[in-house]
Amino acid sequence: RTQKNSDETKIATLTATLDTAEREQKRLKDAAAEGAAAADAGARAAAATSALDEQKDISAKALAQVDVLNQQIAALRKQLAAIEDALSASEAAGREAQSKIADLGSRLNVALAQKVQELNRYRSDFFGRLRQILGQRPDIRVVGDRFVFESSVLFDVGKADISPQGKQSLDSLASAVLDLEREIPPDIPWILRVDGHTDNQPISGAGQFKSNWELSAARAVAVVQYLVSKGVEADRLAATGFGEFQPIDAGTDDAAMARNRRIELKLTER
Repeated sequence: RTQKNSDETKIATLTATLDTAEREQKRLKDAAAEGAAAADAGARAAAATSALDEQKDISAKALAQVDVLNQQIAALRKQLAAIEDALSASEAAGREAQSKIADLGSRLNVALAQKVQELNRYRSDFFGRLRQILGQRPDIRVVGDRFVFESSVLFDVGKADISPQGKQSLDSLASAVLDLEREIPPDIPWILRVDGHTDNQPISGAGQFKSNWELSAARAVAVVQYLVSKGVEADRLAATGFGEFQPIDAGTDDAAMARNRRIELKLTER
């Protein structure tokens, strides 16, 4: 019986010791778990702190870049303002220039109109003088703004050499032109244009001239050259040939043909 009690006491003691050991083991496990959790939390906190520091660094760099961009934007705005001011000044200058150009154009038109009026007056005087010199002849007349010689007054049929009778008429014309040169102010740019015209009868082509173009031009040149030989300034003369393409009489009879064969003198602007 005594032995039994001793064994039961040992068993109770071992059981108590085992319970204590198990509790200690559990406490240690719990402590280890708490330590691990704490370590993990510390690691996470450290990582978060590192990330926060990195984010702060990035934010600082971004703020620095934003500051630089703000400075660049401010500079660009200043440049834009300067450009706008320059553009406004340029537009104002352009409007002023346009106004001046318009004013100059208006004054130029007035001046040109005055010169044309002056030239018209001299033309009227010139034609009046020619009428007095050449007399009232049916083969020499004024048509519009032109003084017209029928070709028969100056040339033989089909020829571009001025006839003796034609030279007498041109001598009177040259005298009138020389008087005109002395009277018209030098600032009026005028010329006496000599236009040659023919009828519409075709030229055979076997003679000196191959076409009415050539004949009309040659006659105009002959008149100009004769006037120059009489002292008229060459830069006040021009010769043109129109052939049969500018008739003044649409008829087909001999009288109409004679009127279309002509030399025209036109006092005009250069």
